[in-house]
Amino acid sequence: MRPVAPRAIRHRRPAAHTALGTALLVAGLAVPAAPASAASVAAAPASATGAAVTLAAAGQPMLRQGSRGAAVSTLQARLTALHYDVGGVDGIFGPSTHHAVVAFQKVNGLVRDGIVGPRTRAALDRPVVPKPRYTHPGYSIEADLTRQVLYLTRRGAVVRILDASSGKTSTPTPTGDWTVQRRIDDWRQSDLGLLWRPNYFHRGYAVHGATSVPTYPASHGCVRVPVRAMDRLWTTIRVGTPVHVYR
Repeated sequence: MRPVAPRAIRHRRPAAHTALGTALLVAGLAVPAAPASAASVAAAPASATGAAVTLAAAGQPMLRQGSRGAAVSTLQARLTALHYDVGGVDGIFGPSTHHAVVAFQKVNGLVRDGIVGPRTRAALDRPVVPKPRYTHPGYSIEADLTRQVLYLTRRGAVVRILDASSGKTSTPTPTGDWTVQRRIDDWRQSDLGLLWRPNYFHRGYAVHGATSVPTYPASHGCVRVPVRAMDRLWTTIRVGTPVHVYR
């Protein structure tokens, strides 16, 4: 994490090529798509071949952090409808949109690169819709360590999906069922680093905001989410909120 003093921070084609391409089109030949990873193939619907996915996204812009415009607004609106934590529809592909795309890719078994290309775009049309394992009358939190995401749930439905990074192999996040025991509305300097607005659920383990949320397990045991995502989550959860951590 970046060294920030606690409590000092507040959140705030040429002609020949053209002729060749025309000949291929008339002959009905298809250009083979690039090989897909095993994970992305497994996540794609059985009827969607690599070529079909590529053709479905023909003419669509590749979106990534730094992109702007109507295509980004459309992406943000779609992710919001699917309950991913985008933070708002503003047409700017910033850090919150990046983490929302990564969370979507995690849930759908895609490459976790934060880039909306042909396969991610196709998955947005037919997404995996996660369901919570537990039902509570109010809000609860579920940390899926296999997918590396955090679900905010309510009455048996997932209402928000956040990108997360749990404990690495040497310092794993404990699995189990708890409740939020205490909270700190500030940065907290621990022996293992800075924690933004930690929500402690078991001993020193907490769900907290962090300036670094990799696509893989990397923490010392806590469940990290992006700083801005924790800001949006903070007023919804409270002491007593159920916390379920599982694989």
